[in-house]
Amino acid sequence: MLEQASGLAFLAALTPTAIVVAAVYLGSASPRKTSLFYLAGAVVMSTLIGVIVVLALHSGHLSHPQQRTPRYGLRLGLGVVAVAAGIINARRKAKPTLSATKKPGLMSRLMARPSPLTAFITGLLIFAPSVTFIAAVQVVATAQAGDAAIAGALALIVAIYVLGVWAPFALYLIAPDATTRKLKAFDGWLRAHRHTLLVGGLMLAGLILILNGTLGLTGVV
Repeated sequence: MLEQASGLAFLAALTPTAIVVAAVYLGSASPRKTSLFYLAGAVVMSTLIGVIVVLALHSGHLSHPQQRTPRYGLRLGLGVVAVAAGIINARRKAKPTLSATKKPGLMSRLMARPSPLTAFITGLLIFAPSVTFIAAVQVVATAQAGDAAIAGALALIVAIYVLGVWAPFALYLIAPDATTRKLKAFDGWLRAHRHTLLVGGLMLAGLILILNGTLGLTGVV
């Protein structure tokens, strides 16, 4: 259970936007406070999603052995959704840099004036439900384990999911100048390849889920 859920959570954590925002907040006037509120928003949203998914799946009794077909069918469906999202994003052109005459979007406005409140809201928005994270929670929720084990596993995958927020912050606390310098350099690369990374992550996660769901439905795993 943990290996599969952790792998899916790690794929969900490969969100370029999360690291880009972390780099912006760590370069703000109050990097520690702003980053902590950003992390709080990310944890609150992902935990809320996780709890809702767990409760919903438990109410449907998908953790029971006799519910194998619906359990793997759901996983297959999530994989199809992820692949479809990847194809849709692949057909879209990467968004160009905003011109001075074009009105910035909500995320750009939130990042333009870093504060604890805007950082918290940004964390909530960036870590809104994602197919890969829901799939990771589904693995945990449908495992034949006790409540304590499920709660611990959920806490683990939430921690992995928000890796792009707390890891840069932890590195900043250890070596502020070096971390800020490396993040600024990495930020440019992420912005240039964000679209490709997003599409690749969705396609990879979707294919893994489709394979796992298919194997489960055919009784191979």
